[in-house]
Amino acid sequence: MIRVERKVTEKAQKAMESLQRAKEKNDTYNTPEVNRALREMFHGKCYICENKQVTSYQIEHLHAHRGDRDLKYDWNNLFLACAHCNNTKLGKYEPIVDCTKENVEEMIAFRKKGYFGTEEQLLFEPLIFNEEIMNTIKLLQEVYYGSTPQKRMEAKILRRILRKELSEFKEYVREYREAEDDEKEDLKYLIKQQLENSSPFAAFKRWLIRDNKDMYPELMTYIAS
Repeated sequence: MIRVERKVTEKAQKAMESLQRAKEKNDTYNTPEVNRALREMFHGKCYICENKQVTSYQIEHLHAHRGDRDLKYDWNNLFLACAHCNNTKLGKYEPIVDCTKENVEEMIAFRKKGYFGTEEQLLFEPLIFNEEIMNTIKLLQEVYYGSTPQKRMEAKILRRILRKELSEFKEYVREYREAEDDEKEDLKYLIKQQLENSSPFAAFKRWLIRDNKDMYPELMTYIAS
């Protein structure tokens, strides 16, 4: 989970207009315009787990509307989630951090401990303590580890995808450290792409750099504030 700016783009404007029409007709908020705008805003990845290898996207209400029409059709309350995360969150975790308003990475550290041959562990460590942050951490823990047989199976697949992404990213950083001249610049560009908002699991990748900022201070400039 990373900070995502809710910009008023052309697609976002059309989404808000479609929501207003849907509200007036008591129709579905799941309009083509809303889907297109959410995919644009969240870079085609789930706002909770940041996975981009998703086969089923859903529109998620940050605050469960429970029949409240204003919340139901509020553009600022709509987020793009994968089915796994949406069905995990439901109405159990409220309130959580609003990633369109807060920089989640300055509130929670995202770390993966362990490697091949050792016990792997994903850590979500609070840097600030409040109800929203603790609920967000509980949600992330359930997303990545599951609480039912089906959810544990889905979480295992999610961790496998994350592991592969982080392994490739670490290899870029290792090669960058050893490279020189043009090769080093090429690898720096690849690393920059991996740290952008559109990159899957960007929070984990950025915290790898943060935890090694003394070794790679120049790469800190690629971490969005």
